[in-house]
Amino acid sequence: MSKENTPDEDDRPGPDPWTQEVGAGAQKRQTEEAEPAASEDAEALVERQRLMQLEMMDRWIGGVLTEQRRSRRWKLFFRFIFVAIIVALLWGAFSSAILVGAGRGMPAQPHLGIVTVDGVIASDSPANAERVISGLNRAWEAEHTEAVLLHINSPGGSPVQSQRIYAEIMRLRDAGDKPIIALIEDIGASGAYYIAAAADEIAASPASLVGSIGVIYSGFGFERAIDSLGIERRVLTAGENKAFLDPFKPLDEETTEFWQQVLDNTHQQFIDDVVAGRGERLSDDDEIFSGLIWSGEQAIELGLIDRLDSLESLSRSYFDEARWEDYTPAQDPFERLSRRLAQTAAQLLGLKSSPSPVSLQVPSDASY
Repeated sequence: MSKENTPDEDDRPGPDPWTQEVGAGAQKRQTEEAEPAASEDAEALVERQRLMQLEMMDRWIGGVLTEQRRSRRWKLFFRFIFVAIIVALLWGAFSSAILVGAGRGMPAQPHLGIVTVDGVIASDSPANAERVISGLNRAWEAEHTEAVLLHINSPGGSPVQSQRIYAEIMRLRDAGDKPIIALIEDIGASGAYYIAAAADEIAASPASLVGSIGVIYSGFGFERAIDSLGIERRVLTAGENKAFLDPFKPLDEETTEFWQQVLDNTHQQFIDDVVAGRGERLSDDDEIFSGLIWSGEQAIELGLIDRLDSLESLSRSYFDEARWEDYTPAQDPFERLSRRLAQTAAQLLGLKSSPSPVSLQVPSDASY
């Protein structure tokens, strides 16, 4: 193609102003439309964030209110329990005050004043010295009590508690105002017989278990077990013999000899008090103080008891009918429950319920 036929660049048509104006207008409209949409999206986002914050605040406030309500419920529950315990204690104290001295007989008429010694004799059991002595004095001082009757059903227990009761009975017995009778039911052995020996008279059923005038200490030795388990025992003492009965130490000859002297001395105290209480009624049989136990029928031949009798017939020997009054102080129900739980836990763990390592006690599971 010749140069003459090539169009000049300056002759080319320029942009159409109408078309350019229309395009610019469309672009402007799109921009104007996009700006409100973006603004609306930002506002919606802010609103959503605000709603989320409000929802979180509501949840937090709801959780706080729920926790406060739960806390109030527990406070009300514990307050209720506390008030119930106070009311129960007041009721127990009121009942004890009203019912002490209430019994099965007729207080305005002559009757037997019964004091019960039931179960193991120990400071933390119902058959403790304080309770029994309190009952003895109540029965002794009662106007219409013809005789004080110790109703015993116990395998024995603490030497100290038994000695305290024995001493109080001997004091009342020396006063000579009214007779004191010990009546043994199923068993009256060891520490329980210690108590009975102070009475003016001892009665029992033919099959009652009586005697066991002896002292016992029992324990376990774990020194080999601890060695086999690879356990190191750490005990620090001030005094070379402070841990002489430690179950994780071997019991040497010197320790055995010393402890035997303690048991022998306690046994001699037991013997002396039985002799002082029973006097010439005891036979000369040396087996009496050997720790053996006999039936009521055998015990009467040995002079350990005075007669075979029961509560009803003994009462009729004083009156024309069975007439007695129980002067044993009532037990506090919460104290009784706590003691029972402690004794049960001690039995499950294989621990002694009595704080004393020495015992005047025999098993009480003999039965037909």
